[in-house]
Amino acid sequence: MDVTSGLMTNITSGALGTTVNNDQQIYNQIKNSNNTKDQLKKTSEEFESIFITQMLTTMDKTVDKTGSLFSDKEGGYLDTFKSYMYQEMGRNLASNPRTSFGFAKQIYTQMEKFVK
Repeated sequence: MDVTSGLMTNITSGALGTTVNNDQQIYNQIKNSNNTKDQLKKTSEEFESIFITQMLTTMDKTVDKTGSLFSDKEGGYLDTFKSYMYQEMGRNLASNPRTSFGFAKQIYTQMEKFVK
């Protein structure tokens, strides 16, 4: 799933519940995995994606939007869409070996010896 299709799926559903369900589906996939090392790998990737999402959200808060095209005068709808976008961007960046920050690999390497 690319960023656009994931983002559009969440936007067209029109509800925060879909995002929660999407997150729950990811966690269920991790939980239902037969191999504990596979669970560790997926969990470490999800941790990295959450970290990247939080970083992007925090970075966005530092941008001065006064008088710009993205100044949100009409309510909070723009911030809502940004949260979906940052979440998908975080997942895609963490899951791609070329764009990953490397946190997932480090976590997996360090925790691998504790998993059967």
